[in-house]
Amino acid sequence: MRKQWVLLVVVFIQLFAGASAQADEAWFNAVKTKATPQQLYTFLYALPKGGDLHDHLSGAGRSEWWWDAALAQQARGYTYYTKVRIENCEPYDVNEFGHAPYLMLFRNVQASNYDKLSACEKTEYKRLQDLSPQEKIGWLNSIRLNRSYEGRDEFFSTHWQRLNDLGANPYVISEILYRNMDAFSKEGVVYLELMSGAMGYLKPDGTVFAPDDVVAIYRQRMAENDAKATHMEVRFQTSVLRFLPNAEQQLRDQFAFVDKHRDLYVGINFVGREDNGKGYPLRFLPTLRDLRKLYPDINLAIHAGEEDEPNFHVRDSLLLGAKRIGHGVNLIDDPQTMLLMRDNHYMVEINLISNLLLNYVNDFSQHPFPEYLRFGIPVALSTDDRGMWDSNLTDEYYVAVTQFNLSWSEIVKMGRNSLTYAFLDDPTKQRLLKQYDERMARFEAQFKRDGWDGFKDVHPVSYSFMCKHYKLCLQDKTAAAE
Repeated sequence: MRKQWVLLVVVFIQLFAGASAQADEAWFNAVKTKATPQQLYTFLYALPKGGDLHDHLSGAGRSEWWWDAALAQQARGYTYYTKVRIENCEPYDVNEFGHAPYLMLFRNVQASNYDKLSACEKTEYKRLQDLSPQEKIGWLNSIRLNRSYEGRDEFFSTHWQRLNDLGANPYVISEILYRNMDAFSKEGVVYLELMSGAMGYLKPDGTVFAPDDVVAIYRQRMAENDAKATHMEVRFQTSVLRFLPNAEQQLRDQFAFVDKHRDLYVGINFVGREDNGKGYPLRFLPTLRDLRKLYPDINLAIHAGEEDEPNFHVRDSLLLGAKRIGHGVNLIDDPQTMLLMRDNHYMVEINLISNLLLNYVNDFSQHPFPEYLRFGIPVALSTDDRGMWDSNLTDEYYVAVTQFNLSWSEIVKMGRNSLTYAFLDDPTKQRLLKQYDERMARFEAQFKRDGWDGFKDVHPVSYSFMCKHYKLCLQDKTAAAE
């Protein structure tokens, strides 16, 4: 008799738990099925989010932010010129390592480099503040993917080459940092792990900043009142451009740099096009094995699987010591590595919009994200180069919810993953996780109590990606910039 009672209690508990889980999901199912697109976007904009773990800071600046930051540098002695015409002053010049071709408009140079140009080349450039309204629109559009015919080659071969000297100014980058802190905080993000190094930055006279001085500039900007008011936790990764001839030496230099600045720099990333075969992961295995003899606990988050063809780059990146995989699109074609990553301590940083705009998938229905999520591979949504896509993290959530019917528990889990797999010290990580759980519980309780009335003071902002792809144009400036 006692065994029968125990069995009945177990069955009752299971039934109750199942009914409770269904009830927990029912309210969000109603949100997905009954909300208008703008209501759903507002809901997801207000949603508490964890962190953005895959974010190139130089790719995270919106064109308008770059423009404002560039002009503000006059006070520090920087003047910027941009190329507005082609006078055929010299032959077309491009090489495999990504130097900008001659036949490319809106390449930006600071005055110290402008002064080195020939008299003919100088006629091709204008100061930013002297651009006509039409030229300014062209400049703004030149560093974001905003045309259907633009894609992978446009992105990898022109965007950073156009930024050029603008991306080598630590004060400009610090302002892009603040603008991201502010924008992300407004959509519920509490942690940013940004890819931004400290080497090769230029003073107004063209001499190079010491890396420690660049780090000091970052720290100073984050200590200002407007940055502190965002309540954003920020850490950095530094990067190695994987296909360069001296990439191994870059890796050695970056290990030493991160070791010196461990409180702010928490990892190293391998970046650059994977379809350039000179950057294959196992190239770096001997160097990393030597470096691990010298330095403890240097985290690696490696771009891998961002390719069209099947290969073993994700597996090989795990062998290098990667704890997180950026993109992982072609992981779906490597079942053994999928099994390895299932329910394990590796995470895939999912970048839906990036993978669409760079043609790694033809449409979102082809993306392997839901398979990873529901197969049991830890994943989290991230933005990649949000400024160049003219998007934000809410856009990633909106795409995921509308394309893949995410459940509430899946949303909560991904947000937790973005903090659980962050390269943070444990006390900070546990504090952010505790806050995340509390924020999500309050958010859910408030919506169940107040419904849409609880969002009267939420004013979501969307940019041109959502405007073009989903007709959600929630910011007037977007239309003016197009």
